[in-house]
Amino acid sequence: MPDNQKRIVLIGGGGHAMVVAEAAIACGRTLAGFLDDDPAAHLGDLAERLGDLSGVPDLGEDAAIIALGNVGRRAEIITRLRAPAATVVHPSAIVSPSATLGKGVFIGPNAVVHARARIGDHAIVNTGAIVEHDCLIGMNTHIAPGVVMGGETRVGPETLIGLGSRLLPGVRVGSRCVVGAGAVVLRAVGDGERVVGVPAR
Repeated sequence: MPDNQKRIVLIGGGGHAMVVAEAAIACGRTLAGFLDDDPAAHLGDLAERLGDLSGVPDLGEDAAIIALGNVGRRAEIITRLRAPAATVVHPSAIVSPSATLGKGVFIGPNAVVHARARIGDHAIVNTGAIVEHDCLIGMNTHIAPGVVMGGETRVGPETLIGLGSRLLPGVRVGSRCVVGAGAVVLRAVGDGERVVGVPAR
């Protein structure tokens, strides 16, 4: 069975998982259930809890998507994930036909990914984010809701670009960075740096 027709197991059972679950169902995908360490985690009637995160390596014939917003937790799970990775694009998102999406990517409701943008494996482009032309988003990077990335922006792997941030065209943000909510990034951010404010410092 092709990977895009396999049932999906969500890795996570919190708020972000609910968003991913609803998007997957809206795309016509079938949910097999979810894994979460919290026995009280639930996704309503959308999917049942199948167990804790120790079950990540063995998902049988099902595909998986990491439905956690925390970049650090996601990175640890990526190293153990053996199942095919499911990519989920909400039907209200707009993705250019010339854009490239890696495996395990989530594109949220009303997000826009423009021409020749490249989204790395297991990255998140969350609700209402705008990724302009020729942008590059690294593996396991989380572009939070409402972010706007100007054309030719580059963001390294395992980085969090916080809620409502703005990255000016051509800006480079390194790997394992955090850009605080509402920040406006005018110049390069080095690997491992944390920046906040307007302009971001």
